[in-house]
Amino acid sequence: MEIAHGPSRRGFLAGAAAAAGGLALGFHVPFPASAAAQTAPGTSQSAASAPEINAWVVVRPDETVVVRIGRVEMGQGTLTGLAQLVAEELDCDWARVTTEYPTPGQNVARNRVWGNFQTAGSRGIRDSQDYMRKGGGAARQMLIQAAADGWGVPAAECSTSAGVITHGPSGRTTTYGKVAAAAATLQPPAEVQLKDPRDWKIAGKPLPRLDTADKTTGRQVYSMDVKLPGMVHAAIRDCPVFGGKVKSFDAAQVQGMPGVQRVVAVGETGVAVVADTWWRAKSALDALSVEWDEGPNAGISSASIAEMLREGLDAKEAFVGNQAGDVRAAIAGAAKLVEAEYGYPYQHHATMEPMNATALFTGDRCEVWTSTQNAEAALATTADAAGLPIPQCEVHRTILGGGFGRRATSHDYVRQAVLIARQMPGTPVKLIWSREEDMLHGRYHPVTQCRMVGALDAQGNVTGLHMRISGQSILAAVNPQALQGGRDPATFQGLNPGGTEGVLGYSIPNLLIDHAMRNPPVPPGFWRGVNNNQNALYLESFIDEMAHAAGQDPLEFRRRLLVNHPKHLAVLNAVAERAGWGKPAPEGVFRGLAQHMGYGSYVAACAEVSVSDEGKLRIHRIVAATDCGHAVNPQQIAAQIEGSFAYGLSALLHGEITLKGGRVEQENFDSYPVMLMDEMPKVESIVMPSGGFWGGVGEPTIFVAAPAVLNAIFAATGKRIRKVPLTTADLRRA
Repeated sequence: MEIAHGPSRRGFLAGAAAAAGGLALGFHVPFPASAAAQTAPGTSQSAASAPEINAWVVVRPDETVVVRIGRVEMGQGTLTGLAQLVAEELDCDWARVTTEYPTPGQNVARNRVWGNFQTAGSRGIRDSQDYMRKGGGAARQMLIQAAADGWGVPAAECSTSAGVITHGPSGRTTTYGKVAAAAATLQPPAEVQLKDPRDWKIAGKPLPRLDTADKTTGRQVYSMDVKLPGMVHAAIRDCPVFGGKVKSFDAAQVQGMPGVQRVVAVGETGVAVVADTWWRAKSALDALSVEWDEGPNAGISSASIAEMLREGLDAKEAFVGNQAGDVRAAIAGAAKLVEAEYGYPYQHHATMEPMNATALFTGDRCEVWTSTQNAEAALATTADAAGLPIPQCEVHRTILGGGFGRRATSHDYVRQAVLIARQMPGTPVKLIWSREEDMLHGRYHPVTQCRMVGALDAQGNVTGLHMRISGQSILAAVNPQALQGGRDPATFQGLNPGGTEGVLGYSIPNLLIDHAMRNPPVPPGFWRGVNNNQNALYLESFIDEMAHAAGQDPLEFRRRLLVNHPKHLAVLNAVAERAGWGKPAPEGVFRGLAQHMGYGSYVAACAEVSVSDEGKLRIHRIVAATDCGHAVNPQQIAAQIEGSFAYGLSALLHGEITLKGGRVEQENFDSYPVMLMDEMPKVESIVMPSGGFWGGVGEPTIFVAAPAVLNAIFAATGKRIRKVPLTTADLRRA
């Protein structure tokens, strides 16, 4: 359905998918006069009673500055970082800064003045920093002009500091709060001059996060915490086989159980029980017998998928991602060939907050309260499921209890909540997935295999490399319109000849990197770091293999290949120096290196591990370096580096989703364990912003976690581990 002066539901969904996982829509973020002096529809009462200087800045009479942010907070510090950038250009008192989420409905109503609501691909700050900084700078100029007009003096004679405006010649002062109402009536400036990062006083500093206090005291509201008058609770069970449907169920079995109000079908694939509490709904659902039509995928297994991918390694046809020279001739004429095959499994996001949403459908309007990485996609899903135009729907965002990509493109949980609420008009319905439901119906990190063939000359120089990836395409599943002649460009993250999203870095004269697309009927999704994870593991492990085949030190081998890529080389050198590469490690401890570039940032790691005679691995220390161009909050960057290693190493050690009979075998954390505290190494972060560009932070260092450890394991044991996780690997020395 096309909506006048606004996007269609279908267009909204397509745009939301395209923005995920490192693929950005080219949203034009307007800064027109119409964006000034307007109160956003649905804005909270506290902000609505205060003047809006522009869409991004509200100044209350008590001098509180409200920064409105389209991106979402899920633990990565985006709200604090963006607020720092606005406050820097606004030149306000940081102690008086708070933040507020506009809704996607408000964004549509105001011609998308807040830009892209997508928070994925480590883009929360780097893709919105420019217009948000200009929003802060414009507001500052408007506040100065309002004060100057009141005094009858030229604005050029006025300056600001921490929310105070001073007229230089007379020494008169006023505050932002006192002139905000007048400033809100002014036209925004046509041009805004941004500060040089070298002059930052608020941005670039390790300031405490704005959300820490509420999280510590329990005041922070997640979507699991939403409570509405008259709210009921729903538990759901979807067909456990991908592509299957509900055949039949007998609602009378559980209709009389305590608290049960309704038993409803949810589309063709699910059944939900609605009750006065979630536990009663879940208990009744457990007692309900459902007969499934398992469909054509009931025979799918991990073994059959692995065979499908293995066929792709030998396929004649493949999509090319990076090519130079004549790799086949280089391989044919090599003095020494190095060959290896690797594998990377399906992995689950395993967010601590399982999927959930609260929906209220009243016939002519539908509202949803949920946690989402893309509120516009959630709004489009709401409208589609409700059968209503977008202007008659709204999504209210909360901070996320984990996202990692799961809440970026697929809003299946939102759709289900709305479909249930449509069957109970006027009653708010909170749908919560059980942990088992969450595990069985994820959007998993795609499965791939990779064959590497490297050619060395008599002096141990790399003369050729063929990298064949066989496996699943995320875009083919979530946004097929973004495929380029059938090719998925996201598959080649970190392997590209140029661009900001992942440059190969290594100078190899004869090169072929290609992808044999094989798409099993298991839904893939963007998983923190996305395709960089397996690509870095394959490439950095194999670079190490070639170095040892050439009889060369892995660091020196990389240095020669990176000579034309100084930023790659700089982070690699930084971790090698800090870790003491080339100097003796502690007794029984061995080191491994990895470097990569993705999401606009350059990263490297050096891992130190030991392996006992019984094959028990201990990761003692990881030194990690990040060059993200500009560092908005160095403390948050260090925290993100540490968190990314916890997530990446958890996947390396334990993370694997397997299938049997068309269904996922792992149902909870007993069968899909995550990293424990005593497994976590000491992490030393080197934040080394070189300036001149804006790189991502939340994902990049995850790329180098696994390959650095795997290379260290080889140094310790003489064994190459080419398939993860390490759960079943025999790490005893060769």
